Amino acid sequence: MTLLPVGAAPALLTAIPSPEQSVWWLGPFPLRGYALSILVGIFAAMWITSLRMRARGGTGQEIYDIAVPTIVLGIVGGRIYHVVSSPWPYFGPEGNLADAVKIWEGGLGIWGAVALGAVGAWWGARRHGYSFLDIADALMPGLLVAQALGRWGNWFNNELYGGPSDAPWAVQIHEMSGGEAVRDAAGDAVVLGTFQPTFLYEALWCLLVAVAILLVDRRFRLARGQVVGLYLMGYTLGRFFIEIMRTDPAQMVLGQRINVWVSIAVFLLGAAIWWWRGRVGDLPARGAAERHTPATAA
Repeated sequence: MTLLPVGAAPALLTAIPSPEQSVWWLGPFPLRGYALSILVGIFAAMWITSLRMRARGGTGQEIYDIAVPTIVLGIVGGRIYHVVSSPWPYFGPEGNLADAVKIWEGGLGIWGAVALGAVGAWWGARRHGYSFLDIADALMPGLLVAQALGRWGNWFNNELYGGPSDAPWAVQIHEMSGGEAVRDAAGDAVVLGTFQPTFLYEALWCLLVAVAILLVDRRFRLARGQVVGLYLMGYTLGRFFIEIMRTDPAQMVLGQRINVWVSIAVFLLGAAIWWWRGRVGDLPARGAAERHTPATAA
């Protein structure tokens, strides 16, 4: 324990520190901070969804019954979107196509994960005779929590940050190679500088939207699918501005990062779903989740 001299004040935090290592080896097996963040997020989402399904009159088992196809297709979809939206590490002059399958090194696009994950959830729900929309609505807050936790994988990797910043909440970024910080001649980790922590902004925004959805869902009796619309609108509203702040390489379309345009498109899709499902007026049963046969599952 280090004692401060009499009258001395502790140094104030001038930046958020980042790990100097993102991979730890357990014998021949690597433990990656990125993968760990994703896994913790998945388990958190399943647990929250199970609680919400029970509160809605279900058994809570529904999310576990559809978990395998949802997770597997979600990861595949996320990787496909990442490779398509950031092609140069794989198809560029110095790219390596074999790296496209190395999911464990990071790189999952949320919209590919949501799109193909939804296909997996729909298939699983239909196979077990559940209402897809009931499960999807129950899942949305947990999905946002999973996204918030998953963003900490970017913190482990020292990636996805904004412009230079000297704010107390700026994040210190190391030059990384092979899962470890590059060292200088003195053996110290090379620091690239301090930057806007866009990964943290997105994580906090996801949690804020999750709380907002829970409050709205508790206060109002929403039609099936409207929570999905709220998720799409709420998440993309923040992602639009956070994406503009990011400085990592990205595919550009009409002078803007591709995910800026995708955020606008998905926001409009969410608004359309909210309006359409509200107009249909398909209200879930109170106190008992309706179980459908595979032939009639939504």
